[in-house]
Amino acid sequence: MSQTVSGRLKIGLSACFSHADPARSLFTNKTLQYVEQSIAHWLMSAGAMVVMVPCPTGETARGDTKLSHYAEWLDGVVMHGGADVWPGSYGEVPLKDAWIGDRIRDLYDLALVEAFEQAGKPIFGVCRGLQLINVAFGGTLYQDIEAQHPNAQRHRDPVTYDQNFHEIRVTPGSRLSHLYPGMETARVNSIHHQGVKDLAPGFEVEAWSIPDHVAEAIRRRPDRGRSYIAATQWHPEFHQYGATDTVDDTAILQDFLWACATAKVSPRGPLRSAPGRIRNRAARLLRQALLMN
Repeated sequence: MSQTVSGRLKIGLSACFSHADPARSLFTNKTLQYVEQSIAHWLMSAGAMVVMVPCPTGETARGDTKLSHYAEWLDGVVMHGGADVWPGSYGEVPLKDAWIGDRIRDLYDLALVEAFEQAGKPIFGVCRGLQLINVAFGGTLYQDIEAQHPNAQRHRDPVTYDQNFHEIRVTPGSRLSHLYPGMETARVNSIHHQGVKDLAPGFEVEAWSIPDHVAEAIRRRPDRGRSYIAATQWHPEFHQYGATDTVDDTAILQDFLWACATAKVSPRGPLRSAPGRIRNRAARLLRQALLMN
């Protein structure tokens, strides 16, 4: 029996950015904000209603809608993949021009995480989303795993893209291990070249890549935070429905949506003081426009 509209969860999805480009023939010199189709469909597969959360700032900005309004209205948010995280967001200088990332999107993403953290709403991250969450709460990243991590395997292949895979080992006793009982290792897609270097305080690693030991799933410890925050370095939304050669995404999705449903019926209330918990060196300049009422 189909759910009523009022009974469906409303899940926010962070925006990707295609910045204004005078050489682009379509939408010439216009900034585009968009979502990748498969991650929206992944959330919708469980009956959720998906809403892209647009960045409220920019040269065309109008009105008084803030990210905090979305955090109050929605039941949870997914931070999805895309461009590199700017190394300046975690206090480093880019080692190569190619690794400069997207500073503007970082500012937006950091403010979006802070809005949902303050509202006590669940947050889930995918790929860049995991890296951004780690940075937001005080962690750092490898700017390039192959260049900086000893004995690293190839975590991104631009030719094979979502058909590049590797093995992971699930951390015993973790929430992820309880979601997949008896599964000690699994095969996942791998489409990233950055990764967790220093883990954010209050978080734990729930899966590691094999054999090079790069963090592949993280979660905030429940005793250290007000709300659910978890993330995977792989893309669960890219799992082919019914396939058995890669880890099934169903349990991960249901875990996040259960947290959203629980928070909906038992709201934690707004959290208005979290000094230093969200990494926002540059984002402080945009705090009023991006986040606060």
